[in-house]
Amino acid sequence: MQDTGIFSFYNAKLSQADFERLSRFIFDQSGIKLPQVKLIMLQSRLQKRLRDLSMTTFKEYVDYVFSPEGLENEIVHMLDVVSTNKTDFYREPVHFDFLNNVALPEFYENGKNLNNFLVWSAGCSSGEEPYTIAFTLSEFREKFPAFNYNIIATDISAQILNKAKLAVYKEDLISSVPFFIKKKYILKSKDRNNKTIRINKELRDKVNFFRFNFMETTYNLPHMFDVIFCRNVLIYFTRETQEQVLIKLCSKLKPGGYLFIGHSESILGMELPILQIKPTVYKRI
Repeated sequence: MQDTGIFSFYNAKLSQADFERLSRFIFDQSGIKLPQVKLIMLQSRLQKRLRDLSMTTFKEYVDYVFSPEGLENEIVHMLDVVSTNKTDFYREPVHFDFLNNVALPEFYENGKNLNNFLVWSAGCSSGEEPYTIAFTLSEFREKFPAFNYNIIATDISAQILNKAKLAVYKEDLISSVPFFIKKKYILKSKDRNNKTIRINKELRDKVNFFRFNFMETTYNLPHMFDVIFCRNVLIYFTRETQEQVLIKLCSKLKPGGYLFIGHSESILGMELPILQIKPTVYKRI
């Protein structure tokens, strides 16, 4: 008897030919490389799209993706489920220590435009990184009231950006946040059966979220940045794509500005206008 209903979605199998077609397309659109070992992962993650579209086979889905309607409407949804969104508050804390103890005092002492310190959280995922940056910058501003800042936070996933804008998280996700930061900037849900928190409005207003694809030919953001965080994003790209992305990121970094990358990432051998200050910390020259 032929399967019907929800079970047919779960039984759908992604063929080798369809996997290769989709993986090439995903790479062209986003720079994300999907080697053969990712076939089952891609099949699993795209099951949701089959259910949402009431499709029972991957062939039907792949044909839709490459149709005029799919090319217009489906790419964003597909990249939402394909992109990996793993992050934490104060992830790789050495970067926030450097920002607080080196970059910010240096910026302040040089007397640069104190009212317009700009940070780009590139690949911000669900928002923990830009809000941790906001904690750090807000604390610095308390000591130096003339200082002001804004944060641009971008990601390729429209779905995860909606979560980041909302700024609501499970309470257990803030275990790494210092107590004094929690008291000042984090609100607890009054419903103790629903243990969630929310970043307060003052900090939410300092972060501007929008969708951005690293595969853009040029990075036409209307700003130059004092600091760029691009951490644990490059690992999903080929070496050639990594260098292309970093060249364009550096084009948006002010001379003397800082770039932070993830601890599992390396730029060794790349021709870039930056100088290594510490492991994973670079300065625009």
